[in-house]
Amino acid sequence: MSLALRDVYAARRLVYRALKPTPLLRHPLLVQETGLDLYVKHENHNPTSAFKVRGGLNLVGNLDAEERRGVITASTGNHGQSIAMACQQEHVPCTVVVPEGKYGATIVEIGRDFDEAREYVERVVRDRGLRYVHSANEPMLIAGVATYALELFEELPQVDVILVPIGGGSGACGCSLVRTWTGSRARVVGVQASGADTFTRSWRTGERVTAEVAATFAEGIATRTTFDLTFEILRKHLDDIVTLEEEELREGIRLALRTTHNLAEGAGAASLAAAMKLRDQLAGKTVVCVMSGGNITNEMLQQILMAGAEAPALQQTGRP
Repeated sequence: MSLALRDVYAARRLVYRALKPTPLLRHPLLVQETGLDLYVKHENHNPTSAFKVRGGLNLVGNLDAEERRGVITASTGNHGQSIAMACQQEHVPCTVVVPEGKYGATIVEIGRDFDEAREYVERVVRDRGLRYVHSANEPMLIAGVATYALELFEELPQVDVILVPIGGGSGACGCSLVRTWTGSRARVVGVQASGADTFTRSWRTGERVTAEVAATFAEGIATRTTFDLTFEILRKHLDDIVTLEEEELREGIRLALRTTHNLAEGAGAASLAAAMKLRDQLAGKTVVCVMSGGNITNEMLQQILMAGAEAPALQQTGRP
């Protein structure tokens, strides 16, 4: 199906049965540290602590009777939680192929990363007679997550630049499409990890590539390939993209905690890290960073915070 703005408005009616609009906040400490007129769209404030729940609620809410026999999906976490929560609300059986999950779904542990889990699901889905929910190639998912962009543009129509992380691409697609459909002049800039940049390389050259590994701790943007629907949308509607090194992503988490007092996962903090990296280019513009999620393990957070605390001491002593 082809998407239109009316699909996003229809999705909002379904999404708002379970969610409220998320905050768009201007944090004084973040403004001071970046030197930018900067706002944060807090998708980490959703019940699953991530934007993807919007897409799950819309897609599962639109399933027909045959599809409601059961769904299966693959995820590193946020997408799986989204589909599981939506299926719980709609009383639809749900299987998630993911290292860990919530909301009562059946969990199957397969593969070393998201793409291996996805490939397993795509092999077995026909045998089990379930509705396969792809994490990106789903128009109803994109329409659902695009509801955050409606909120953003309605609340801050004067926005000049929106920074949004890109993994599978559904969030960036929703933002780019709503920007285009509403006639906004804002530029939408994607953010990826340098170690998982297959979308970046594909988008810049037009030749889609696949990588052997996704070398980033930021699971929400750790994809090794591009997906048909989201790639085609972003090829037409995305304005630019920036990549970040691992330490820049880690510093984004520390920046979020230090200046907004919000816990952000690697992908969720990527937009803040990108704003710091691009701050000279963004000077004088009204910028929105999409904090897409806040799901990070205690162990990972401790490592990142400890590394940040040790860095000044290492510089003072001159040790490597």
